[in-house]
Amino acid sequence: MIRRHILVSGRVQGVWFRVFTREKARELNVNGRVRNLDDGRVEAIAEGDEDSVKDFIKALKIGPPLADVTDLRVSEDVFRGEFIDFRITD
Repeated sequence: MIRRHILVSGRVQGVWFRVFTREKARELNVNGRVRNLDDGRVEAIAEGDEDSVKDFIKALKIGPPLADVTDLRVSEDVFRGEFIDFRITD
């Protein structure tokens, strides 16, 4: 199991990006959270098996139809198993 911290830049707020992220995570059995940041980026924490998390990150690089992802930064983190599902948070 792995954990990744993801920062997404571009037109990613106000375009259903967080809802897309939650639905994709649930589809791939990835746990974690997603939230908007004050600087216009979206932040996600993803935990799950390596293949599922990699597929999740690939989906975020594209995003929903109204989004325009210009940058996606992924950093490794220590798996904590702190999430029981995937949620949108403030």
